[in-house]
Amino acid sequence: MAIIDLVRWAPQGNQTIYAFRFPETNLSTFTQLIVQESQEAILFSKGQIIGKFGPGKHTLNTENLPVLRILYGLPFGNKNPFTAEVWFVNKLQPYNIDWSIDRMDIHDADYNTGIPLIATGKYGLKIRDAERFLIKIVGPKNSFDQVDLTEQFYGEFSTKTKSTILQFMIKNKIGLKQISAHLDNISEHLKLIMLPFWENLGFELTKFYVANIEVDSSTDVGKRVLDAISRQSAQSIGGYTWQQEKAFDVAKDAVEGLSGSNSGIMGAVIATGMMGGLGGAGGVMQPQYNQPSFGGTNQPQQGDAATQANKVKEVYCSNCAKKFSNSHRFCPHCGDPYNPCPNCGTDNDKTARRCVSCGIQLQNEISLCPHCNAQLAAGSTFCTNCGKQQNEDACSRCGAALTPTVKFCPKCGHKR
Repeated sequence: MAIIDLVRWAPQGNQTIYAFRFPETNLSTFTQLIVQESQEAILFSKGQIIGKFGPGKHTLNTENLPVLRILYGLPFGNKNPFTAEVWFVNKLQPYNIDWSIDRMDIHDADYNTGIPLIATGKYGLKIRDAERFLIKIVGPKNSFDQVDLTEQFYGEFSTKTKSTILQFMIKNKIGLKQISAHLDNISEHLKLIMLPFWENLGFELTKFYVANIEVDSSTDVGKRVLDAISRQSAQSIGGYTWQQEKAFDVAKDAVEGLSGSNSGIMGAVIATGMMGGLGGAGGVMQPQYNQPSFGGTNQPQQGDAATQANKVKEVYCSNCAKKFSNSHRFCPHCGDPYNPCPNCGTDNDKTARRCVSCGIQLQNEISLCPHCNAQLAAGSTFCTNCGKQQNEDACSRCGAALTPTVKFCPKCGHKR
């Protein structure tokens, strides 16, 4: 076979190739080896490395490769033939690789239920130790590209990444609602875990980051979870409960099922009964407002409801749905602020416009009478429950505003 006088590798196309084996092995001590700026050449002969060359033009003689005198007994000078494999390693170029992890099942800290997750991101690799890379990874292949790398290590990479993400979320009690705020911390933690793995294979891990962690919408479980989250958000924004939404649906079906000239009235009557008669007095849809009494003494007043709301009892957190005492200002389980309804004491989301339990209108700032603790209407001078004056600078007879210097009310003449 002919002796090769020139050995070089010029990559073609856009394919990312980490290592390439020169197809010919018949060389001589006058063979010219050309190594490009981003490459390193390594020569193997009889199962051992006989030389490593950086960028530049090299003559493969016994001065550069003194081991040839041991392996082949080659003297100085002349055109002495020998056999060797020449590997070119693309060493300086960093490689950006997309990664993705399929379904990861976790018991979510926010929703207190099992949720399937997926994760995606990128990482960067650069060959640091070409000798270790060729021995531990490439083996008998003629070339080694990015596809070979991802396929060969997908199982181990996927297992390490998935396990690390889940352990980090569980240990730090990170739920789906807060996961986006912790992507930087998860990325840094993952990079530290993956560094020894790639260094052992001759790579330098230049970067590693998690781009996204979200619900796996490709599964039936994931679709149901996303639908439930969407409904919960709509209920919170709209200020109504799941029971009220179902009552609306039942009432709508009743009206549509009994549509017609005569039965339409019957459907309206049934719907009205559902809206106002389900769930005991006040019904599911009817807000349980405390109505004024007209002659009877058994009807609860607004002050009675406010007093009941302020009694020490257990309530359900609007954020995590766990019980805690209404004497706390924050939920001891999740830290969410306690936003009590002034009428029944139920904890409501801070964005709710009506109480999810009794339906009373919620205000940003609620005024209570300091004497009986009843809720006051905006701008009230006297409490409608106990009749006590609320503004010390107002006339006790007619409620007119008084300046600090006057001794008699300018409106009714009452002595201050």
